[in-house]
Amino acid sequence: MNHTEGTFKGIRDANIYYQAWLPDGRVKAVLLVVHGAAEHSGRYMNIVNHFIPLGYGVYSLDHFGHGRSDGQRVYVESFDDYIEPLNTFYTMIRRWQPDKPIFILGHSLGGLIETYYLLDHQKEFTGAVVSAPSIKIQDTISPMTITMGKLLSKITPKAGLLALDAKAVSKDPAVVEAYVTDPLVYTGKITARLAAEMLRAMQRVTDEVGTISLPMIIVQGKADKLVDPSGAQMLYDKSGSTDKTLKMYDGLYHEVFNEPEREQVLTDVENWLESHLK
Repeated sequence: MNHTEGTFKGIRDANIYYQAWLPDGRVKAVLLVVHGAAEHSGRYMNIVNHFIPLGYGVYSLDHFGHGRSDGQRVYVESFDDYIEPLNTFYTMIRRWQPDKPIFILGHSLGGLIETYYLLDHQKEFTGAVVSAPSIKIQDTISPMTITMGKLLSKITPKAGLLALDAKAVSKDPAVVEAYVTDPLVYTGKITARLAAEMLRAMQRVTDEVGTISLPMIIVQGKADKLVDPSGAQMLYDKSGSTDKTLKMYDGLYHEVFNEPEREQVLTDVENWLESHLK
């Protein structure tokens, strides 16, 4: 396995960090991994270690305000702060891997970024893997909190609004411990502006998801407490693709690729990818 890393200029001239893992031999296809809120690209080694021996190249970036990239933590001025660097990175990957099939894989907030991006760029990919997408507002978040968040986004956009429950990322205590002690994971509250921009992006995805016709597999833990699992069902039901698969896993928490049962999830994704390379 070969590992490379670097930076490129993103929104407002910010340095955006990226890394890539490549097999020693020929790259048969590419996975572009889009990580979730408050974390970073380095937390996807289970995907890397599973797919590199199969001949896939794995590329991922740290979003603006995340990981090793510049920007205030978990803050954006608009959702395009995520979309524009992703588009730049895709262009770089296409230059590095001309004519290779590229699959996009987004998790959580990354699933929202991914589906939002696909509304305008789906023709550039062979298929999409969507993991626990944050595309539906949880019922546990009250209308008052939503209204307050929109107001704070205008008045004090950098104010902290919601914190993620680290214990809900995985049933595996070792994963939770690694998460809370990882210096590149942000454990503070999501900013009001980011929350408001996520709501705006969710609304666009909900309204326009029927235009996505790209082959798609959606993987979702039924015991997920960080995103509403019914969002995965909504994405499956409303997407315009005629080639789509939904895998709902009993008892799995939010990070299905970091659960004790992850080999089943990884194998399901592997089988789906392989079937779309034939």
